[in-house]
Amino acid sequence: MSQEKIIYALYDDDHNILEAVKKIRNAGHQIHDVYSPFPIHGLDHALGLKYSRLAICSFLYGLMGFICALLLMWYIMIYDWPMDIGGKPSFSLNENLPSFIPVTFEMTVFFAAHLMVITFLVRCGLYPGSDSKSPDPRTTDDKFLMEIHTKDDDKKLKKIKDLIKKTGAIEINEKNN
Repeated sequence: MSQEKIIYALYDDDHNILEAVKKIRNAGHQIHDVYSPFPIHGLDHALGLKYSRLAICSFLYGLMGFICALLLMWYIMIYDWPMDIGGKPSFSLNENLPSFIPVTFEMTVFFAAHLMVITFLVRCGLYPGSDSKSPDPRTTDDKFLMEIHTKDDDKKLKKIKDLIKKTGAIEINEKNN
């Protein structure tokens, strides 16, 4: 039984790695991950990734912020400490809703933005203390790295490496897993 090997292919251009991903996937090889210093348009489709449900999370977080803002203002301004400001009634939330809109909007955006960042970092394993690291530190600057896991024999491994060379990789490294 052959041991799993990891092939790292380093590229210096985002267009090259996008085309390489398409060619390697069309050849029937599975790409484990791609490391990039910035998002590459179309890479998620080229890798065959599923649609992200982060937008649904964002909506739910915003809704949670909206509800928390309205409950907080109702409790403070109507229930706990009602105040007569400018002769406006403070009997119900409906009568004071127009004055609560700016704060409600801000709380909605606050909840959605902050909780989305936390969700993204947890989902990607990038939270503090995680052991998630890039295999090559140059990917945080100006290089692009493709990671392929394979259990194939040496003959097929050589074919994969030849295909990677044809796609324009500037460096190819192999590691036993």
